[in-house]
Amino acid sequence: MDVRPLEEPAIEVETGPRPSASVIWLHGLGADGHDFEAIIPELRLPAKPVLRFVFPHAPYRPVTINGGSVMRAWYDIAMSERGFEQNIEHIRESEKIMQGLIENEIQRGIASERIVLAGFSQGGAIALHTGLRYARSLAGIMSLSAPVPFAESLMAEADPANVKVPIFMAHGTDDRMIPFDLAQHAHSRMEAHGLDLEWHTYAMGHTVAPDEIRDIARWLERILGDKDA
Repeated sequence: MDVRPLEEPAIEVETGPRPSASVIWLHGLGADGHDFEAIIPELRLPAKPVLRFVFPHAPYRPVTINGGSVMRAWYDIAMSERGFEQNIEHIRESEKIMQGLIENEIQRGIASERIVLAGFSQGGAIALHTGLRYARSLAGIMSLSAPVPFAESLMAEADPANVKVPIFMAHGTDDRMIPFDLAQHAHSRMEAHGLDLEWHTYAMGHTVAPDEIRDIARWLERILGDKDA
């Protein structure tokens, strides 16, 4: 099916004039683009490089695991005896949405090599699915407290442009929403495929911790450099 542009414009925050890099950050199930807006000052990033943070809103859709309630979701999730059932068609639709966001940043003068894809929970899954399949080199991919649906097919379909892209993955050992063992297993499979993974664990649930925010900031500084491109 054709995917139309998101009905509401993304939230954008620039850390200064004339940004030279962009971070496209997707929220989790039931949240919206404002969810991670407040994290920017907590990152305590240096003045340069100047970054543009883009926080889009997911489309509204019925979510099976929540009784069919309509909410913002990058894809539908159900639960069966096999575990999570995650809708591949919706994942592909959201992948196209994120590709459009990337292309928009490129049209605004940001090179693809200066774009980071990030996301929390199912937003992190979309960041991985989009980034690894994307045909132009990216700066990095960040996946926080996320499932990795269809991991084997994703690894097989990774584009040569991003098979060595830096990836930051983090998960809480007390996560009851996306069990830690599930995330650790996905991480191990991805590492076995030779991806450039930085894996972090924290004593937390399905959330973001202060230590994690500091690690994210260090990773962003490393992959985006200390000066404007």
